[in-house]
Amino acid sequence: MPAAVARFFDLDAFAATPLAREPFPHLIVPGFLRREAQAEIAADFPRITMPGSFPVSELAFGAAFGEFLEALQGAALRDAFAAKFAIDLTGRPTMVTVRGRAQAKDGRIHADSKSKLLTVLLYMNAAWEAPGGRLRLLRSPDSLADCVAEVPPVQGTLVAFEVTPNSWHGHEPVEGERRVIQLNWVRDAGVVRHEQARHRFSARLKRLFAPAH
Repeated sequence: MPAAVARFFDLDAFAATPLAREPFPHLIVPGFLRREAQAEIAADFPRITMPGSFPVSELAFGAAFGEFLEALQGAALRDAFAAKFAIDLTGRPTMVTVRGRAQAKDGRIHADSKSKLLTVLLYMNAAWEAPGGRLRLLRSPDSLADCVAEVPPVQGTLVAFEVTPNSWHGHEPVEGERRVIQLNWVRDAGVVRHEQARHRFSARLKRLFAPAH
């Protein structure tokens, strides 16, 4: 195992956690980010003052966060996720976005775009007391109450799922700091170009119209 992977990720805990199959393939691993790495990543986490997803190309962050991103998108993690989900990720590009704040309209029930193969969420909040903002994995698109799992976005927790037509998820509304790093393996490089351009445009609009302080 590469040293950077061992530094950041507990792949033993990942391997020991069985893949849940219903209602869609998913995995929840508290403490997937090692405790000592959590402090490094938290210290170097990008300063994000607006809601929405930001591509890493639009963010400033410290060296440890950059090393973490490199390990996150490396071959060792790709192979671990491919084996766990029994999906061939060979040659599939990755895309990473980061959120720092939630707004009331976030969390509406949805399934991710079919251009994505796997969605990986890593949460980075030191604690979480709010009833809202807890990700729910759902049996249907009709109700947040019809869930198989609810995950508070607590530092170090991994949620991963295969993107299927019924991979419904969402959360109750919340406003304020809610830190999450999202990694996707996608179908081809065109998806990355399109999604990154969309997120960059959105991020720049948010900055343009952000209220002055």
